[in-house]
Amino acid sequence: MNHSDSVGIVVPQSFAFDTPLRLQNGSILPHFTLMVETYGRLNADKSNAVLVCHALSGHHHVAGFHSPNDKHPGWWDNMVGPGKPLDTNRFFVVGVNNLGGSHGSSGPLSTNPFTGKAYGADFPLVTVADWVNSQAMLADRLGIAQWAAVMGGSLGGMQALQWAIDYPERIRHALVIASAPKLSTQNIAFNDVARQAILTDPDFHGGHYADHGTVPRRGLRIARMMGHITYLAEEGLGKKFGRQLRSGSYRFDYDVDFEVESYLRYQGDKFADAFDANTYLLMTKALDYFDPAKAFGHNLKAAVAGTQARFFVASFNSDWRFAPERSQELVQALVAAKKPVQYVALQSSHGHDAFLMDDTAYMQAVRIYFNNIAQEFGA
Repeated sequence: MNHSDSVGIVVPQSFAFDTPLRLQNGSILPHFTLMVETYGRLNADKSNAVLVCHALSGHHHVAGFHSPNDKHPGWWDNMVGPGKPLDTNRFFVVGVNNLGGSHGSSGPLSTNPFTGKAYGADFPLVTVADWVNSQAMLADRLGIAQWAAVMGGSLGGMQALQWAIDYPERIRHALVIASAPKLSTQNIAFNDVARQAILTDPDFHGGHYADHGTVPRRGLRIARMMGHITYLAEEGLGKKFGRQLRSGSYRFDYDVDFEVESYLRYQGDKFADAFDANTYLLMTKALDYFDPAKAFGHNLKAAVAGTQARFFVASFNSDWRFAPERSQELVQALVAAKKPVQYVALQSSHGHDAFLMDDTAYMQAVRIYFNNIAQEFGA
């Protein structure tokens, strides 16, 4: 595999924190671990650090490869690397697996110190604000007093916004991509249907499926299949599959007739093999609960009034899960609060997943924005 255009081989790092973390729900994590990857070099005055926050099914492996034979780069490898829009020749980039994740950070798969067994369903529900607080502790550990930028798409963009609100002096730029200041009612409904698929799976066992030697695979598979449909646009899906039949004719049964069915089942199976069901449940709840304006009398302008960061906000016309109107809602609040914001409305046939794709205008907009940030510290 040719790794020449990426950050190359990367090694995840585990950071253990013994300081208790009080969560928004009132419970306390006595200690926790965050799984992290870093790319590029931190400059002398530590002014070039960028935090990349992941979406629902993401993790710390943002860019590069884990071995010479690794065929699957990090989930945002097209964005992060030498000479790429977020250029690791200029920036020190940090990717972190959020609390509650299933890729090495403390979560349902971790050992509960009070029982000696995996937390399972006993791992507390966490919020975007909790993630940001834990990330601030990570920044302290790395000696980063202020991020040059915090960026993310979807749920990652929500974290960038929360950072700007909760730690205004610790972030110079917030890149909020294909995101929203809160979920729509329809989005909450989609998330609940996905959770119900898992919760009603006979193999779920109240979230303690590990004790029973089972995995709620059917529920997780259905949840992912449904979610995946909502991340795509009809235009892109139609171009890729149309009504193409897998065998050239109808089978007259309930197995796969159409190519799109085969694709969704493959995606569901792949996800069920790699992702923990309890993690999926709590990640979707974090999405549902995100509403930083709630603490400000549901006034988004008031919520962003104390921010000091400059904002880059991007939306995609075919994204109906996080529609452009949601990004515009944030932009309007920032403008009303007299905050600096650049808004880019992009065209794409990829739906919500467009923030992961290589659309030229999108990549160029991010590249130009980071070029301007780099000039602030002379890179």
